[in-house]
Amino acid sequence: MKNITIIGSGNIGLSLAKGLVKSNLFVPAQITLTRRNVEALEEEAKLGFHVSDNNNSAVKNADIIVLAILPQQLKKVLELIKTSLTSTQIIVSVASGVSCMNIKAIIGTDKQVVRAMPNTAIAIGQSMTCVATDDADIKVVEKVEKLFETVGAVVVIQEDLMTSATALCACGIAFFLRAIRAASQGGVEIGFHAHDALKMAVQTAKGAADLLLQTQNHPEGEIDKVTSPKGCTIAGLNEMEHNGFSSAFIKGIKLSADKAGDLYEE
Repeated sequence: MKNITIIGSGNIGLSLAKGLVKSNLFVPAQITLTRRNVEALEEEAKLGFHVSDNNNSAVKNADIIVLAILPQQLKKVLELIKTSLTSTQIIVSVASGVSCMNIKAIIGTDKQVVRAMPNTAIAIGQSMTCVATDDADIKVVEKVEKLFETVGAVVVIQEDLMTSATALCACGIAFFLRAIRAASQGGVEIGFHAHDALKMAVQTAKGAADLLLQTQNHPEGEIDKVTSPKGCTIAGLNEMEHNGFSSAFIKGIKLSADKAGDLYEE
């Protein structure tokens, strides 16, 4: 991998660029960042990144092109750059709800297209990124995996599951944040100051996640360790379930998946 162009240098694009440099996979001089308002990339330019507001010229010497843009913007950008693309380049799209076939319908079926769906934890190198393709070479997919492993964990999935991955991982981070917020509000109601309650809720949530990651245990197995007969934990859990906690969470994920599949057409 020699040169990479990231089109749309917002939060995800910039976080990926910085992760690639931090991991020593690339140096700034190998990375071109594009944005309509190029003045917003002044700091990155000082760090040695190439910056541009011309997507067409920015892709010409790139080995990998990352489309870190909204699905509603994708058609216009693809139409602009398609004549500058070659079949040897790797096209990586992070646009929700846009299939590899949708992209190749514009830029040509001879192109190597891979989809990636990170989440906003990419900003701290803790993204959960799902990667998929229709028919790109396995070595191409492995290169894309390597890119996103610099900013978190990666799972390769079937492409027909990508909208589901958007709901569970990209939208899902907001769901877990809302759960933490609710826990902190509960903490305030039972007597803690807001800043203490939030810190306690955040660390408890982090501990729960790390517990599962490190032990590889099932959540219910860990829940069983905390619940005793006629105890306070099972009483609280059952009250939440009586009020639809799990059901609401599941319904929210399903609705987000339905919505994610429609974004490209809006």
